[in-house]
Amino acid sequence: MKLIVKVFPEITIKSRPVRKHFIRQLAKNIRSVLRDLDPRLLVSGVWDNLEVETAVDEPKVLQEMIERLRCTPGLIHFLEVHEYPLGDFDDVLEKCKLHFAEQLPGKIFAVRCKRGGQHSFSSMDVERYVGSQLRQQCGAAGIDLKHPQVEVRMEIRDQRLFIVHRQHNGIGGYPLGSLEQTLVLMSGGFDSTVAAYQMMRRGLISHFCFFNLGGRAHELGVMEVAHYLWQKFGRSQRVLFISVPFEEVLGEILGKVDNSQMGVVLKRMMLRAATRMAARLEIDALVTGEAISQVSSQTLPNLAVIDSATDMLVLRPLIASHKQDIIDTAYQIGTAEFAKHMPEYCGVISVNPTTKAKPERIAYEEAQFDLAILERALERATLLPIDKVIDELGKDLQVEEVGEALAGQVVIDIRHPDSAEEQPLQLPGIEVQTLPFYALNSKFKELDANRQYLLYCDKGVMSRLHAHHLLSEGHANVRVYRPT
Repeated sequence: MKLIVKVFPEITIKSRPVRKHFIRQLAKNIRSVLRDLDPRLLVSGVWDNLEVETAVDEPKVLQEMIERLRCTPGLIHFLEVHEYPLGDFDDVLEKCKLHFAEQLPGKIFAVRCKRGGQHSFSSMDVERYVGSQLRQQCGAAGIDLKHPQVEVRMEIRDQRLFIVHRQHNGIGGYPLGSLEQTLVLMSGGFDSTVAAYQMMRRGLISHFCFFNLGGRAHELGVMEVAHYLWQKFGRSQRVLFISVPFEEVLGEILGKVDNSQMGVVLKRMMLRAATRMAARLEIDALVTGEAISQVSSQTLPNLAVIDSATDMLVLRPLIASHKQDIIDTAYQIGTAEFAKHMPEYCGVISVNPTTKAKPERIAYEEAQFDLAILERALERATLLPIDKVIDELGKDLQVEEVGEALAGQVVIDIRHPDSAEEQPLQLPGIEVQTLPFYALNSKFKELDANRQYLLYCDKGVMSRLHAHHLLSEGHANVRVYRPT
């Protein structure tokens, strides 16, 4: 398979050195994203378009390559093509007939030709000749340039002819690694996941920072959605998942800060901690999912007071977004189901939260706060490479595993719906239910408590993690199914 990758239009208007830098980075990212599928993958081109070639012919692997490229920041679309040496018009006609003759009988069609290089003919000359001959020789019903049923597409570059079979759209943006690094404050809900995606799509390497207010299930959920985002959109770069234990910080706020000011103070403490972490890792900016006046802490006066807790740049890509637009984007990128089932721990619920925080009032409230507690939280923070985070979590968990399911037991397939649909788990004589891992915590309590449940996933890591959590929650009827 050969692909021609078209870069994001904003890249093409950059200065020559910047444009080359961006396209080199995109080529490097494509190699990184596809290396495990084809170690011999060829990526060439340094200025206009990139060409990707693979000798792999297994349909499932080729489809995975296409899906990964569709989610790689920096490309606007890419074309599946066949390449030939450029001959005369009759030779071009024969190549078009080879690929489109069977599609044309009785159909309205159009011929599209893009051309680059020095030639004695124009793109329109090619379109007219090939179009008239295809109509005569292939039994087409006619030509309509505006609303064709079939498009015969080709590109001519110097002495090469490319016959285009399909076009796949990408997500646009800049290549990851071509710009600076950010630290995204992640709660795992709709807003923070979409904010992280927007930063990644813009070419900014995004590390993830979670402040754990006391919920183990919430921490696990955020790790899973952060891993999903990285794997889908950012796998060309290594990033960190940082978890900061904030239970003690929260306790200090609950005990010493006036109820109406708690939300603003908590956000300021998070910004302080994130700033320290970002400075330590030489990260350039912080990112949050806040939008104007979505909740009480996000009014303009409150945001101004919150921001004054740090000298670091705070980016808010969703600042003027409507909630429904954010939710729609979450569905498009695949994080909505995670967000809907996120077992969020809300430890600060003010009865009458302030919408117009005053700097002097916040300073007074924070004067009661023991900042040594914030220091301890930072010292106890864990930093893990995002590609290792799930494996590391599941490494030392002791959960009973069984190699064979027995009659009466229920096997729960907790894999992502895409995997479960592509390779359904079938066990003759055994009841199998599908319940994605991100919905397991909220839905398990609805199951029959008198039955035994075996959790299943491909590697056994996610099932072990969730079984351990359910056991710790008091559900004794859970084990892990690992077929031998």
